[in-house]
Amino acid sequence: MTRPRFFVDAWDPAYGASFEASAAGPAAPSSAQVDADVELPAVDWRAIGVRRDVLAPDVVLLVDGVRRIDASLWTAEDDGGSFPGLAASYAAGVVRCDLERGAAELAGARVGRGLFTASPSVADVVAGQIRYPVHRVGGTGELSKLPAAVQGPLTALEVEVSNAARVDGDLLVVDGPLRSRRQLPRTLGYIKTQHSQYLDARLTAVVTGLVPGQRSPVFRLGTAWGGYSWYLRLPVASGAPWAGIVRVECSAELTPAEAIKLADLSLVTLPRFASTPYKDPRAPQNLVPIAGLERRLRGLLGDARLLHRVLTAAARGIRR
Repeated sequence: MTRPRFFVDAWDPAYGASFEASAAGPAAPSSAQVDADVELPAVDWRAIGVRRDVLAPDVVLLVDGVRRIDASLWTAEDDGGSFPGLAASYAAGVVRCDLERGAAELAGARVGRGLFTASPSVADVVAGQIRYPVHRVGGTGELSKLPAAVQGPLTALEVEVSNAARVDGDLLVVDGPLRSRRQLPRTLGYIKTQHSQYLDARLTAVVTGLVPGQRSPVFRLGTAWGGYSWYLRLPVASGAPWAGIVRVECSAELTPAEAIKLADLSLVTLPRFASTPYKDPRAPQNLVPIAGLERRLRGLLGDARLLHRVLTAAARGIRR
């Protein structure tokens, strides 16, 4: 009797999985148009290793943001109606890694707060030195859709701290898709969890066949946030097909040659920041500087219980 073959995802189950499983690998196949012939013809796809003439940049900036819902609330309108709302805190920061000196430091961090609702009448919530400015959302303002509204202000904050920290010749790595940050120069989007399957079975086999320190050829996605993309495998002990696989992307406004240059640069840069399972439950994809930055940013958000009490007190004061 043949024993079943299985792999244990290195990620702590509390964080979900490093990929979203389906019968074909990461989730359902994407409907996005894919141009797989950017770097190599699709029929010639193969794993690509580190090129000898490619050197890592002297300075790498890694930017990330965190957000937290401090309270859910409902408004009381003059006409007797009501709208749901969320009071949220968010923070963005950037870590400067000087590869020549082997040193890393926090290069900037900012905290923002907001009251997100579709209510036309609600005003900023102010309690002492704490302020939640109103961010009015469109549509019906369904409570389940409000958390997504926090992403816009958070992304804007990430862009601000990134621009303030940049130096000539650096490489900026954004934790997550680039979205509206595609205009930033020398910038990579780093996607550590694979939700969509963009490639057909034959090209996917090239990706799952990568060994640590190899990447796939560059391809192009024809989506609303389309751009150049590629996969690479970070150092990992597990032999699971998608273990240690991350997707990296860059702006569609670049030339194919510029995108390939960034792909080569990512291969000599990102693996050195990979985390290890005994230190991080999302190893190796959750990069070491990002993990430290997340902890620092969450501390900057303030005490959640205290902020909830402040919001509750402010609401009671308004009703009086």
